[in-house]
Amino acid sequence: MSEQVYDLVVLGSGPGGYVAAIRAAQLGMKTAIVEVNALGGVCLNIGCIPTKALLHSADLLEEVKEAKRFGITVENVAFELAGAMKHKDTVVKQSTDGVAFLMKKNKIEVVAGRGRLLGRGQVHVQLNEGGERVLAAKYIIVATGGRPRPFPDIPFDGERVLSSTDMLNLKTVPSSLLAIGAGAIGVEFASMFRSFGSEVTIVEALPRIVPNEDEEVSAELTKAFQRRGIKILAGAKVEGVDVGGDKVVVTVVDSSGKSQQIAVEKLLISIGIAPNTEHIGLEEAGVKVNNRGFIETDGFLRTGAEGVYAIGDCTTNTPWLAHKASAEGILAVEHIAGHHVTPIDYGKIAACTYCNPEIASVGLTEAKARERGYQVKVGKFPFSANGKARVLGQTRFGFIKLVADAQYDEILGVHMIGPRVTEMIAEGGIALSHEATGESMMRTIHAHPTLYETIGEAAHALVHGAPIHL
Repeated sequence: MSEQVYDLVVLGSGPGGYVAAIRAAQLGMKTAIVEVNALGGVCLNIGCIPTKALLHSADLLEEVKEAKRFGITVENVAFELAGAMKHKDTVVKQSTDGVAFLMKKNKIEVVAGRGRLLGRGQVHVQLNEGGERVLAAKYIIVATGGRPRPFPDIPFDGERVLSSTDMLNLKTVPSSLLAIGAGAIGVEFASMFRSFGSEVTIVEALPRIVPNEDEEVSAELTKAFQRRGIKILAGAKVEGVDVGGDKVVVTVVDSSGKSQQIAVEKLLISIGIAPNTEHIGLEEAGVKVNNRGFIETDGFLRTGAEGVYAIGDCTTNTPWLAHKASAEGILAVEHIAGHHVTPIDYGKIAACTYCNPEIASVGLTEAKARERGYQVKVGKFPFSANGKARVLGQTRFGFIKLVADAQYDEILGVHMIGPRVTEMIAEGGIALSHEATGESMMRTIHAHPTLYETIGEAAHALVHGAPIHL
């Protein structure tokens, strides 16, 4: 085995790991990144990027079906999953090739293999091509990410009981699909495959779908999904899954206590992630994990083991989001470099769900704000009264909701459901990070005609009790 000394070795090349490596190289550190699979991690290969590529195909299909409303006649509209998958694969390759280019540009050594901490300042790599190496490092960042978590006693089989990864490799559109779990992953695949033609059922143990979102957003998505023919069983418990026959039979007890059996072609388990922290030498290095296997860190992403940091989905810091991991990677590297950095405020990270209609949010929900003792005021504005939404034909569902402190007018949360809100939420993120008030948002002149005028209108409702165009 050969040994080489680096300023920083990063385990994992997802959006946390590769961004950390780039920032380290920019700061003059000799950097290596260890990756056993393709560059880009879950996000670029089997997460954010491929799912959004398929969701774009789903959205285009819906638009083409509605084209006659806009004076466009399209004959014989048909969907081919193979074509959508080909587009998805093309986008993934472009993205991973882009990461490889950035590694070369920044002179970051990519070590293809499985990394494991040997102890203080050393990483052992079992090389993919055979053989092994030991990398000596002044600092190590663990960015090994996570993987889909299976339902208890129901392992993924890749054929009928599927993870989100399995869904990205389907050869045909299933006639019927049931998703256990109605967080972002569950509702995105439900939305996507409903557009593709599947009969879709969602089962959620909590009282409502997208349970981390504001209650009014959850209710609006429920209405939109039901209109699209998606069946929703919220407050329901899965009591059993039988994969022995031609169909997967799921036994569900609904919120009223009534039991029913639902037979489907495919079952998606979308109940969260498990961290990739086993067998990577954390104990030998003195890195602490919680009882679910997630790595414990402080506000600067230090693990407690000297010289070892951890970022992204393998840590206890939620939410599990690619952009959060990237921000953590930059913060950790700058802390290593001795820069003055401020711990991340995890309550001010925007979350986006790319179902149809889209959902985006940042900050406190109305209920959470009240729980924390704020005197709350709310401003809302529907897309049905927005000119650009009318142009797009996207007025049936959706609204902007601003949550603010009634005493000081500070914006506490921004919640959106409707067309293109995953792009619009950036204004909400800036509002919270800059401690904006309802007054300052209202006085910001929003361009016309745009969807984001709805934010200004919601601010009018917040400050004056009524918007202008409603």
